Amino acid sequence: MIPEIFNLLTPFATPPGEEIFENLFRGQSFRVERIVSTGQATREGQWYDQQHAEWVVLLSGSAVLRFEGENEGRTLVPGDAVNIPAKCRHRVDATLADQESVWLAIHYEPVENG
Repeated sequence: MIPEIFNLLTPFATPPGEEIFENLFRGQSFRVERIVSTGQATREGQWYDQQHAEWVVLLSGSAVLRFEGENEGRTLVPGDAVNIPAKCRHRVDATLADQESVWLAIHYEPVENG
C-alpha cells in the first residue's frame, strides 16, 4: 500500500458557524486530529477538563486560549504550540470568523515518571 500525501492547510468548504473535527489517525494510546474553526469559542462558563493530555499547535488563523485561573486568554498565532496536561481546565475564548483557524491536536496518555 502506498501512503497518501495530503496538505493540512487545504481549505475546507466549512459552512459558516461550524467547526470541523477530523481524526487523521490513531495508535494504541494516542489520537491525532485536525480541527478547523471559523469563529467558534467555548460556551461561556464551560471548560474543557480532559482525562488525557493534549499537545496542540495552531497552523493557520488566530485563536485565544485561556486556562483556569487566568483573567485573560493568550493569543495564539500560527506556529504557537502548547502541551496541556490531563485535567488542566482550559477553554477557547475566540477564533477568527473571517478566516479558518486550523489546529493540529495530539491527544495522548502521558508516560508516568517512575
